[in-house]
Amino acid sequence: MQISKKTKIVTIVSTIVVLALAAFIFFRFFFVYSSGVNAGDLNYFQQEGIVFKTYEGKIIQSGFKSVGKSTEGLHSNELKFSVTDKAVADKLMRASGKHIELRWKRYMGTLPWRGNSEYIATEVLSIE
Repeated sequence: MQISKKTKIVTIVSTIVVLALAAFIFFRFFFVYSSGVNAGDLNYFQQEGIVFKTYEGKIIQSGFKSVGKSTEGLHSNELKFSVTDKAVADKLMRASGKHIELRWKRYMGTLPWRGNSEYIATEVLSIE
């Protein structure tokens, strides 16, 4: 049984498309782009969502950043983050208004069950 040239081409192109799509999904949603530690005052931490209940928070960091080229419109540095670990979420629920230090991972894209932010807090290093 002979496979036609057209069938071979369709099979090769389909395989390349599937592999390219798999690589894109991996690098966009599962590859850790960066990781680090940030410290600041916990502004809010809450559970939100309709279908996927996720934990979302924001810390305000000391210092200011300018918006655009002018010095008008100074804003505080802030980090919006999500939490997937229930133990980390429980610690943060009790730390509203306190100075905290968070370890995080950054992904290139968000997933509905992981949260609304590219930054995922993985550990609370200190609460003051």
